[in-house]
Amino acid sequence: MNRRLLLGLVLLGLSGFPAVAKDAGRDVVGRAKVEVFYATDGDAAAAGERAGPAAEEVVKRFQAQKALDFSHYRRLGGEVKPIYRSYENWAQPIAGSDEVLCRFEVESRLPENGLRLDLELWLSRKKILKSGVVLGPGKPVYVLGPEWRGGRLIIAVELVPEGS
Repeated sequence: MNRRLLLGLVLLGLSGFPAVAKDAGRDVVGRAKVEVFYATDGDAAAAGERAGPAAEEVVKRFQAQKALDFSHYRRLGGEVKPIYRSYENWAQPIAGSDEVLCRFEVESRLPENGLRLDLELWLSRKKILKSGVVLGPGKPVYVLGPEWRGGRLIIAVELVPEGS
């Protein structure tokens, strides 16, 4: 009797019947790039040694917006993370530091590969912003963050195509 049961279980396993159902909430529906910049009209060295120069195209985008127009910009860090359909997604754009965190959760998919997200920004383990945003590929959302080291933090969130 035990041999029949064992044989039946082996055959069931070999038949391709999935032993565990796939979790549809873990389907990747996009990828988000989160970057943190330091902007100041004072000394850019206040950003620290790990800060690098901001890309020229980013500087031009910032200076085109009155609220983001500063004399100096430094890139503090960035991270690209998958966006799961039904789960909270967290990005830690400054490697090795949980001072700046970004949480996003999909509300809905939009035409043209866009996503409506619930976005939260956390600084020093405190939620400072919660907002609904619409992201499209190559159309970043900029958030003017708090004062930091004599300047301001700017957080950029955008959808990036696969393979970027």
